[in-house]
Amino acid sequence: MSSKYNIFSILFLLFFGLCSCKSAKSVNYKNVEQNENVLIFNDQTVYNPCEPSIAIDKNNPSIVVAGSVLDNVHRSTDGGKTWSSYRLTSSHGVYGDPVLSSDNFGSFYYCHLADPEGKGWASKRLLESIVVHRSDDGGKTWNNGVAIGANHPKDQDKEWLSADPYSGRLYISWTEFDVYNSPKEKDETRIRFSSSRDKGETWTEPITISTIPGNCLDDDNTVEGATPVAGKDGRVFVAWAGHENIYFNRSMDYGKSWLKKEKIIARQPGGWVLPIEGIKRVNGMPVTQVDQSGGIFDGRLYVMWADQRDGKADTDIFIKYSDDDGETWSNDIQVNNDENERQQFFPWIAIDQSSGYLYVVYYNRNNHSDYKIDVSLARSYDGGKSWQEEVISEKPFNTPPEFIFFGDYNNISAVDGHIRPIWTRYDNGKLSIWTALILEQHTSSSH
Repeated sequence: MSSKYNIFSILFLLFFGLCSCKSAKSVNYKNVEQNENVLIFNDQTVYNPCEPSIAIDKNNPSIVVAGSVLDNVHRSTDGGKTWSSYRLTSSHGVYGDPVLSSDNFGSFYYCHLADPEGKGWASKRLLESIVVHRSDDGGKTWNNGVAIGANHPKDQDKEWLSADPYSGRLYISWTEFDVYNSPKEKDETRIRFSSSRDKGETWTEPITISTIPGNCLDDDNTVEGATPVAGKDGRVFVAWAGHENIYFNRSMDYGKSWLKKEKIIARQPGGWVLPIEGIKRVNGMPVTQVDQSGGIFDGRLYVMWADQRDGKADTDIFIKYSDDDGETWSNDIQVNNDENERQQFFPWIAIDQSSGYLYVVYYNRNNHSDYKIDVSLARSYDGGKSWQEEVISEKPFNTPPEFIFFGDYNNISAVDGHIRPIWTRYDNGKLSIWTALILEQHTSSSH
């Protein structure tokens, strides 16, 4: 973020900050340098860590919990300065796609894919369900997890979870494959949805919220990347990708009923599988968020994704917003600021609900002519209309060789001015998980 603002920017930030005041606990960050990078995990004993996900305790930003492939839990009690790690266990098996979320009532949730026989791809029961764990002690301990979505022999994959800040309900959406990686035309994918009213103890019978099927090849024509988010008064929004489109559906009654047919809200030229030189697999699936800050953009719905509309050598990140629950949408807005043929990829977005500010973390090759990668953070203080970006990784890193799985996503969490992006980097033949300590507001008891 640039340190120079004109007078209008300063007045806007002061006004917006006053509009969104609320009490908040804070973390003492004496002697912490802004954007300081912190190593979370680099153990390669079981599996190369990747696909990191992170959540800050919404009532106490000193508690931060993260996850990474294949079954890692990472926990910090000092806002992300130091970390401890251990492996998550479940009778349902733990097999990647870690998703971390926190609710407004002090609980954390860890979602992943099931592997009940513990045999990985040698088992016909791999991917038979999505598993959701809860922790009520800041990530110290977790329950065994509840398996949802089982519909044998179909496969369940690529889940994401969101907690309703108003009702406490949990919403989860994912892709169901008739047969994972099947080339047969008769085998299809669809988007599934379930919810919980009791903090994940029990779940509704899954329903299908898509009508346009995809194939099962886990590629551009597979419907995938469904991320749910809760709005006010029972609103639930979900976006996903497929067929070079961004699809959208909504419920106005806590997920009980949905639009009869999903809307196409954006084109995604080239599809969600992004061919980027030097990396075996990159996706640009959408992420959905909604402003719940009570500020001037309260209720604004956002969907963000990456695509290659300007060619395979130029991946960019786009966002659009709706102020009427998804009926109408803004034009596509580019998040990254470069105008070069460079690659920006693996984006994720978070909203700090104390301010309504938007934060997008992504990999960025803009400063390099080779395959080196920086991690960038883009910020918007005006409801997504304009963006300021900066490199937050302290040094670039090399692209891993194609035989090393680099994951399908990174993540970011933002609570009361404490911004915690999380990403995977590659150095000296190893993958590792990192965060950066970013403070957007003064550490006071209220703001």
